[in-house]
Amino acid sequence: MADTIHIPDEAETRARWGSFAWSPESAEKARTILTRYPAGRQQSASIPFLDLAQRQVGAETQTQGWLPVPVIEFVARELGMPYMRVYEVASFYTMFNLAPVGRYHVQVCGTTPCLLAGSDEVMKACKNRGLVKGKTTPDGLFTLTEVECLGACANAPMVQINDDNFEDLDYDRTTAILDALAQGDTPKPGSQIGRQTSCPEGGPTSLQKMVADNHDYRGEWA
Repeated sequence: MADTIHIPDEAETRARWGSFAWSPESAEKARTILTRYPAGRQQSASIPFLDLAQRQVGAETQTQGWLPVPVIEFVARELGMPYMRVYEVASFYTMFNLAPVGRYHVQVCGTTPCLLAGSDEVMKACKNRGLVKGKTTPDGLFTLTEVECLGACANAPMVQINDDNFEDLDYDRTTAILDALAQGDTPKPGSQIGRQTSCPEGGPTSLQKMVADNHDYRGEWA
């Protein structure tokens, strides 16, 4: 199910990103991140540093962000680690993009719960909107990826778009979200049918008094 990514030409990548360094805002965040770890344990910061670097690349390119090789090398130097150790982290976690993506990275879950609940309709909506799996649209807005479980199985089918989950989808709801993003709007994340967290459709069937208040049931259970 994984799609082969196209790594850009190394010469072009190094010409664009070879001088990458923290922006003032990222540098401040990096210093804060390092305070979370004991002295000599800075290698533990590889994930948050990679995330910070990817977000900075995204801000500079007005996309969701990715990790060019020179940027990974920069993170390795910042943490005093061999490049390959940091690359292993970047290539293991799908939260890190090793190739450019669009402004909105649409990750459609195709694992069994989402598939049974209708993820084919979600993918169909993406396709009919001009998205192609593993590709970025010509306008640079959308990159479509099919992924494994994103952990919102109770509200399947769902997609993750950048940092937000959109759940309880069908063809029309997916189309509406993509149209809103294309128009510069911000669609509401989470359940698209008004479901509260992961309760059953139609509302909670147990502990109903806790929907609006922190009700204490202990006296009733005695």
